Amino acid sequence: MIFDNFDLANFWDNSSEWARESYVGEKVTDELIRSTESELGYRLPASYLELMRSQNGGMTHRDCFPTEQRTTWSHNHVAISGILGIGRDKTYSLCGSIGSSFMIEEWGYPEIGVCICNCPSAGHDMIMLDYSKCGPTGEPEVVHVDQEWDYKITFLAKNFEEFIRGLVPSSVYDTSEQDLIDALKKIDHGSFSSTLTKLIADSGEPMFGPLIRKLCRDKTNDFGAFALHADETSQTVYDLLFYLYSATNVVRDKESYFKIYPDIIVFGDGDFSTKGYAPSFIEGWFDERVASKKIVDVTGVGLKFSDEYMMLVRQKLVQ
Repeated sequence: MIFDNFDLANFWDNSSEWARESYVGEKVTDELIRSTESELGYRLPASYLELMRSQNGGMTHRDCFPTEQRTTWSHNHVAISGILGIGRDKTYSLCGSIGSSFMIEEWGYPEIGVCICNCPSAGHDMIMLDYSKCGPTGEPEVVHVDQEWDYKITFLAKNFEEFIRGLVPSSVYDTSEQDLIDALKKIDHGSFSSTLTKLIADSGEPMFGPLIRKLCRDKTNDFGAFALHADETSQTVYDLLFYLYSATNVVRDKESYFKIYPDIIVFGDGDFSTKGYAPSFIEGWFDERVASKKIVDVTGVGLKFSDEYMMLVRQKLVQ
C-alpha cells in the first residue's frame, strides 16, 4: 500500500502564509489530474497523486535528501523549499506561472520529465521526475538537476515514494556555524588559484590580493557562505578580477571572458574559490558595465575599463 505506516498528517508545514498562497492548490479531482497530465505530457506517479490528495502542494517539515556525491547545494545532501501541486491556479503548481513547463522552457532544464520540487536556490537547481528510462507513462526516477553545473543530473531515488520517505529535517545537516568558520579560514589563508596568482603577480600590485580577500570576507560574513551575487560588494570583486585579467590579456568579447572566469575564483586549483556560481549575476554585472560605458571596446586592444572607471577601480587599492 502506498505510504503505508507513513505520517501524512504531520508531513506538511503550513506555518507560512506565503507558502499557503503560493503552493497549496485546490482539492485534487480526477478531472484536474487528467488535465494536468495532458498538459505536461506525462502520467504522474500514483504515490505523488496520493500525497497530493492529503494536501495539494506545499512546504514540508522534512526538507533535505541525502546524496552520495556533491551538488552545488552541499557535499552530502540536497534541499527542497516546496513540492509543486497539481493544477495551474497557484504560482508554484505543476502548470502554474512558475511551474514545470516554465522551468524547462525559460530556464533551460532538460526535457526529461516534470519539475516536481523547488529548491532554496531560487531556480538554480530543481528536483525532477525523470522519465528517460520508463517513458511518459512509466514510473519515473527522482533526480536533482544542477543548473549552475551545466544541468548536471544526480540520481536520488528510484521512485517518488522512496524520495518522500527519504526526506529528513534540515537540522540533521545544520553545520552553518562551523561552515562559516571554515569558509572564513579559506578566505583568509587559502591559496589563490594559479590563474589568479599569476594575474596579481603580473599586475605588479600586491595589494590586489589582500583587497580581494577583504571583500570576500565581508561578503561571506553578511551572507553566511562564500558566494558572489549581484550586491555591491560582489560587483566590486567582479570589477577587480576583470581589471586584473584585461590588464595582461586580450578580452575579445563577453563569452571569452566568461570562459576563463571560473578558473579565476570558482573552480580553480586553489583553496580560495566559491565552488559554484550563478552565471546570471556576472552577466548582469558585465552587461551593466558595458551599457554604462565603464567597459569599452578599444580598437586593437579588446574590451577594457574606460580610463575614468579604471581610475575608480585603482582607487580601491588605497582605500
